[in-house]
Amino acid sequence: MKSLLAVCALVVAAGVAVAQEPDGLKLPPGFHATVVAEGLGPIRHLTIRGNGDIYISTPVDKQNNGNGIIALHLDANHRADQIETFGAVDGGTGISFYNGALYASSASAVYRFQFSGDGLLPGKDPDIIVEGMPAPHSGFNRANVPLAFDGKGNLYIALEGSANRCTDPNSPSGAPPVGLNPCPDLTDRAGIWRFNADKTEQKFPSDGEHFATGIRDTTALDWSPADGHLYVITQGVDNTHKFWPQIVSEQADDQIADEMHRVAKGADLGWPYTYYDGVRKLRLMAPEYGGDGNKTAPAGKYSTPVLTFQSRRASEVDLVFYAGQQFPASYRDGAFIVQHGTRDRNGYDVVFVPFKRNGVAGAPTVFADGFAAFDASGSTPNRAKYRPIGAAVGPDGALYVADSEKGRIWRIAYGKN
Repeated sequence: MKSLLAVCALVVAAGVAVAQEPDGLKLPPGFHATVVAEGLGPIRHLTIRGNGDIYISTPVDKQNNGNGIIALHLDANHRADQIETFGAVDGGTGISFYNGALYASSASAVYRFQFSGDGLLPGKDPDIIVEGMPAPHSGFNRANVPLAFDGKGNLYIALEGSANRCTDPNSPSGAPPVGLNPCPDLTDRAGIWRFNADKTEQKFPSDGEHFATGIRDTTALDWSPADGHLYVITQGVDNTHKFWPQIVSEQADDQIADEMHRVAKGADLGWPYTYYDGVRKLRLMAPEYGGDGNKTAPAGKYSTPVLTFQSRRASEVDLVFYAGQQFPASYRDGAFIVQHGTRDRNGYDVVFVPFKRNGVAGAPTVFADGFAAFDASGSTPNRAKYRPIGAAVGPDGALYVADSEKGRIWRIAYGKN
């Protein structure tokens, strides 16, 4: 009997071992992960070519021999068997394929690389599609310039504001900041522009169309092919309680949301004049523009988010709509949102949001977790082992997720795929 129990115990243990995901990732039943590549350095975002090759935007540094894009070819087991670097494009976050060409952004321009056949590397120097974007905002060495395509020949570029708030630099020292009105950032920053995806040497902003305004910061931009609209996730303002403690309590500050919008042409998403309280579901006037913590923004003037996140608890860094066929039908047309994590150890996961074709969002649920590998028993906060930074859907319908800490990439597939 003892020997039989021992055998059963070994079988159970083996079953548990088989069921475990690499790096302790936690996935829904039926999904499994494999490691595609590791040690790639500070990844920003990634995209996947129609033949399955992966392309990654990174900062230009010595590790990549002065190049900003990493190219991976995968073998039959979905492991990288060839890794190359190219293109001195200092990763402005945006990287995407459109009509077989690779588009990548730096802080000031968008480039297009053309390929010949299935070669891993492009055949010549890139074309400049758009140039002349303003310099990164204060305190940062590089800019966030995410890209999206609508499949109709249009390229969308999102730009951040120049600072957390749009305030008068001559505000009295020690006094609460005074907001500039009008905010100069809204002329050539803090919004979304639409350009011709095929035309070269376009000048920003004169050759484009100012599609939407009122964005503080974003790295999450994607087009939903199911409902034919552009979506963006914007980052809420920081330190409101610090400057106006009598107006905005710590709790109310925590309720200032990151906002996911279905973006219509001409939309105003509210920055810097307003912010959105994700708990009360109200758009409020910012204190530097006369807000008192309860004064609502003019009705109908600003876009209403389809979904909100508490900005101190997630840090949404990428947005990918699922148009593949491999995952169960409940995932079709929904969105995967990558959360980079915050200092208080929230986030560090990938959430899924179901969407109806009229743009109505369902409740977010955690799809992939465990990247950070925090020691729950520890008395002191420890550094996250991995931090998800970007995601992309492969031609096989699998979801690929990248890490910003050690440069690791996982492939998440359903069933035995």
